[in-house]
Amino acid sequence: MDLGFKEIDFLACCGSTQFSEEMFSASPFPSLESTIETARNIWFNKVDVNGWLEAYAAHPQIGDTSGRNRKTETSAQWSKGEQSTALSTATDSMLQELLDWNHRYREKFGFVFLICASGRSTPAILAELKTRYTSRPIVEFETAAKEQMKITELRLAKLYAAKVDVTSASISQNPISLKTKAEDRVSIIGAHITAGSEAHVSKSHQVSVRTKPPITTHVLDVSRGSPAAGIEVHLQKWNGEKPRPMFNELDSNGWVVQGSSITDTDGRSGHLMNVVNDVDPGIYRISFNTGKYVSAGFFPYVSIVFEIKENQKSQHFHVPLLLSPFSFTTYRGS
Repeated sequence: MDLGFKEIDFLACCGSTQFSEEMFSASPFPSLESTIETARNIWFNKVDVNGWLEAYAAHPQIGDTSGRNRKTETSAQWSKGEQSTALSTATDSMLQELLDWNHRYREKFGFVFLICASGRSTPAILAELKTRYTSRPIVEFETAAKEQMKITELRLAKLYAAKVDVTSASISQNPISLKTKAEDRVSIIGAHITAGSEAHVSKSHQVSVRTKPPITTHVLDVSRGSPAAGIEVHLQKWNGEKPRPMFNELDSNGWVVQGSSITDTDGRSGHLMNVVNDVDPGIYRISFNTGKYVSAGFFPYVSIVFEIKENQKSQHFHVPLLLSPFSFTTYRGS
């Protein structure tokens, strides 16, 4: 469906000029789901570091509704609405503390503290800011990118609903159904963002938010401060005779390969498994051929073993690896 999107529409959703140009070139889109899938691909795989920083700079600090930094009038209005809960729950002392911590954050990381503020109170935002302040810069840079994508998804849903609402006024056949469908999608995206994961939405909508495999990874070289490209990655699932692998037993026959890939220039692996709504519960192992990447390093390879439980099968499991020649760190991402 061609709703007549313009570059400025996409710029209101994400303050990156590169993002808006890429989105406009890829339009029109058949649905909101297709729009968001394309947006995610462009943001994480095509927009460069400068584009990310441009988008970050388009946001004011939380608590500032003056309209400064906004690229469009629409983004200014949306930003004000997204911060409404925070502002309504803030005291003067809280706002001052938020201002002070925002300043400390910018001094450390070089960009504004970015968070999808929709529906969040000031105490909750302040707590998150203090927690993220302790992160390493390269980790926080990626966290901010994820928060920007949450904001972008929410705004794309608003944009789509507004466009369908306007278009439906000129359609004589079933004008209400188009608006209702758009409003349903807005609620779906809103619930997805609030949950902070890619859990499946209500079956009454029958819409899946899964646009990538349920298990992904990203390797960053912290010694160089850049993505680690060219690292071979294998994903395996435990299918041995015993229910689970034991710490002191090396049974290589019990692992079944799910997929393999090599990290690209952004440090991201390709698809390690199929895109499915629900991942099979069980124990998984993701292995990185770090010895080939850092021949003089301490680790010939790195393997991370983790378990996905029945009540987690609809979640997205991102397992980033922070790598240096003599150490590594991993954590569960969203």
